[in-house]
Amino acid sequence: MATRRFSDEPAFVLHRYDWSESSLILDVFTRHHGRTAVVAKGVKKPSSSFRPILLPLQPLRIAFGGDADIRTLRAAEWVGGHVMPTGEALLSGYYLNELLLKLLARDDPHTHLFDVYAHVVRVLASDQGEVLQAALRTFELLLLREIGLLPALDAQTLTLSQLDDQVHYTLVPESGLRECRAGERGLSGQQWGQLQAALGEQVAFTDTLRACALVMQELKPQLRALLHYHCGVGTLRTRQMMMDIQAL
Repeated sequence: MATRRFSDEPAFVLHRYDWSESSLILDVFTRHHGRTAVVAKGVKKPSSSFRPILLPLQPLRIAFGGDADIRTLRAAEWVGGHVMPTGEALLSGYYLNELLLKLLARDDPHTHLFDVYAHVVRVLASDQGEVLQAALRTFELLLLREIGLLPALDAQTLTLSQLDDQVHYTLVPESGLRECRAGERGLSGQQWGQLQAALGEQVAFTDTLRACALVMQELKPQLRALLHYHCGVGTLRTRQMMMDIQAL
């Protein structure tokens, strides 16, 4: 049986692990093959041509092959187009990577989600701080929808009854979308409906970005609670790092 080989594959490095004195294991997000693990042999040597290329949040094209769980990296090329994000944008990029590592199964293709991720990475590198939070909320929504963890946003989840435009509803991890109780924060039925409509548009990233920009502050804690619930953690590591830096 011939060894499987893949070439000219769009990819991003999500995380890297030491494998030996000279090599790394990379968790990469590829466009057509999803999240996969590859070993980059000799990459830590000063003479390695891969060394300055295999960085997170940088668009790559790679070639890899093998039939084992961890495949072998054959080639890597930096596509270019933007520089490495810095500051808050860099930490936000690591946050996106942590979500993908925790929520995506290996070797499960998500072509549309890859394109959304590439969009958000370009935003992070563009120094457009005014759209950073909206871009993060957009990614969170589209990620949850892509992996089947986002309920319909135009109906109450348990009863399937339509939302009232004037009533406020909250997104709860255990029971989905329901009417707000005393003291709870939420969005109006109209606002949830606008998000649902944006998610269904052909250009979902752009339309959802616009819709999220109007409700960022109210949406953030609800999506965070839902993501933490499905990741099985109280606080993501990158979120804790952000809070620690802010405290300093």
